[in-house]
Amino acid sequence: MRTWLDENFFDRDAMVVAKDLLGKVLRHKVAGMWLSAQIIEAEAYYLAEKASHSSLGYSESRKALFMPAGTIYMYYARGQDSFNTCCKGEGNAVLFKAGIPYVDDLSENAKNRMIKQMQEYNPVINLKTGEKRIRPANKLCSGQTLLCRSLGLKVPRWRAKPYDPTQLRLEDTGYRPADIIQTSRLGIPKGRDEHLPYRFIDKRYAKDCTQNPLLVKRK
Repeated sequence: MRTWLDENFFDRDAMVVAKDLLGKVLRHKVAGMWLSAQIIEAEAYYLAEKASHSSLGYSESRKALFMPAGTIYMYYARGQDSFNTCCKGEGNAVLFKAGIPYVDDLSENAKNRMIKQMQEYNPVINLKTGEKRIRPANKLCSGQTLLCRSLGLKVPRWRAKPYDPTQLRLEDTGYRPADIIQTSRLGIPKGRDEHLPYRFIDKRYAKDCTQNPLLVKRK
């Protein structure tokens, strides 16, 4: 059974939302076809800590962070699109960090087409030669910008906008992670609260997230 989640889902503490976001399905309709990903990794951000964009103050590009819970905040991360949603309290938000392609009755008849479309949007590109190759399905959404590329989410279209159930929606399909890993966020500059444990991962899919916290680096 699917339930479309509205702004009430996001009108809660950012860490609660980030943890509860795991297992939810983000769907974006492109050219009449739903492209879908189950969220396996999310990060919480607060106005009162240095890692958040909102801590830098209001600006036109950051205005969504000062809008009501449920407002979409998109920005460019290293020149690529990144998807967030505002939570309860001015300046607080969750980052949709990673996912895996999701297939159900809305997309099973178009399963091969959906995965193929996502792979066309998000190939592996050799930076030296420009050569493209197919990205494995389980790695299509293994990072915040990969997730956006695979789902066709663009900053100009969705920044500072509400969800639209006919085009972009978040669903609860009933799945709940058996185990959740809580750890520090990724890509936070030194001295900007990089130690805070505001990153949440569905342990079942840890190998497919941005960076697997279960892997111990050998010296």
